[in-house]
Amino acid sequence: MLLSKSCMYGLRASVQLAGMKGNTYVTIRELSEDLDISFFFLTKVLQRLTQAEILESYKGPNGGVRLLKHPGEVTFLDVVTAIDGSCTLSECALGLPGCGVMKPCPLHDQWSILKENILEMMQNVTIAELARRNSGKQGLDGFMYYLKI
Repeated sequence: MLLSKSCMYGLRASVQLAGMKGNTYVTIRELSEDLDISFFFLTKVLQRLTQAEILESYKGPNGGVRLLKHPGEVTFLDVVTAIDGSCTLSECALGLPGCGVMKPCPLHDQWSILKENILEMMQNVTIAELARRNSGKQGLDGFMYYLKI
């Protein structure tokens, strides 16, 4: 699996927050119910996004989380790196140690091209773009369905 379950949940939550009007604080409970994700698991994921300064949290009766930056400034890759780290695409497709240009595995050439394309997509797609796609005709039955586990 290319992305962890935590990462997919972080992407879903980020897209949900980006699609909300006014950038107001949303409770984690509300997000977990809207996205059908365990409250406790989502809380841990959102803590990582807060530590990476993608989200900000506010405690108290009117508290919750919201995007810290404009959604057009947050890329798919920002969220992936915050949750899964930067090594997501650096590993060999077959998991072989030492795979590289000097000692390629049987899939090295094809995987290298695919990794470059995936990385480019992640760098160029913003959370704002994903939220726009999500708010179209497909709504939650469209894009968010595909990110749902």
